[in-house]
Amino acid sequence: MANNKFRGLGIALVTPFAKDGSIDLAALDRLVEYQIKSGADFLCIMGTTAETPTLSADEKALLKQHLVERVAGRVPLLMGCGGNNTSAVVHDLETSDWKGIDGILSVCPYYNKPSQEGLYQHYAAIAKASPLPVVLYNVPGRTGVNMTAETTLRLAHDFENIVAIKEASGNISQMDDIIKNKPANFDVISGDDGITFPLITLGAVGVISVIGNALPSEFSRMVRLALKGEYNTSLTIHHKFTELFKLLFVDGNPAGVKAMLSEMGMIENVLRLPLVPTRLTTMEKISSIVRELGY
Repeated sequence: MANNKFRGLGIALVTPFAKDGSIDLAALDRLVEYQIKSGADFLCIMGTTAETPTLSADEKALLKQHLVERVAGRVPLLMGCGGNNTSAVVHDLETSDWKGIDGILSVCPYYNKPSQEGLYQHYAAIAKASPLPVVLYNVPGRTGVNMTAETTLRLAHDFENIVAIKEASGNISQMDDIIKNKPANFDVISGDDGITFPLITLGAVGVISVIGNALPSEFSRMVRLALKGEYNTSLTIHHKFTELFKLLFVDGNPAGVKAMLSEMGMIENVLRLPLVPTRLTTMEKISSIVRELGY
């Protein structure tokens, strides 16, 4: 199987909503064109940043179809397909239409806190059922459970169609352990904008980025320079973003990046409950940075 297409700058795509709370397809089209034109290497659709838990089944189907048609094969599409009910995820994999989708991103089961063996068996079932390459997603801050390097490596060695992991544990030594001991056909992708630069220097192949929604050109340049080993210039760009990394997440994701996109005139600053827009003080700081950047 051709292995991981998901390298470089991936965008964790937001779902723009109109003022009445409905999906704003015109704003979505603007965003997609802006990101592809500005150097995004792939799009990650219907992940955490897309507010997927608040989308209905009909809305998810509409978004998927619309994005497949709009992107039209110009960049790979990685689509979220995960959950904490293994049989339901397997059913989705076996019965959904995956035309136009290049891989699935499957989050660690959340809330029910499985053991490492439970995590292994969950992903083994997914790998056996999936018609597409699988990217694991470890994000213990959201799921309540950390998938250890040992479990990740076991899955990477046992299943050829598990091609990568989006690692957002924040544990650099764990990520380094995976990079050091992984098979050649398996990649590590940063799941955290703030540590993308150091992770690439260790051997990661890219990022699934939140900030890339708003600043794809600058962030893709940082990623590309780092991947080419031009660390000094890449580090300068990384440091330029340090304050923004914190601001975008201080009130939760995607509140920060939606505020920034709204300031740039790209989308309305609308989220679905239980998420709410970023606080006024954060918004003012984001506005100031947007002006400094010339948007």
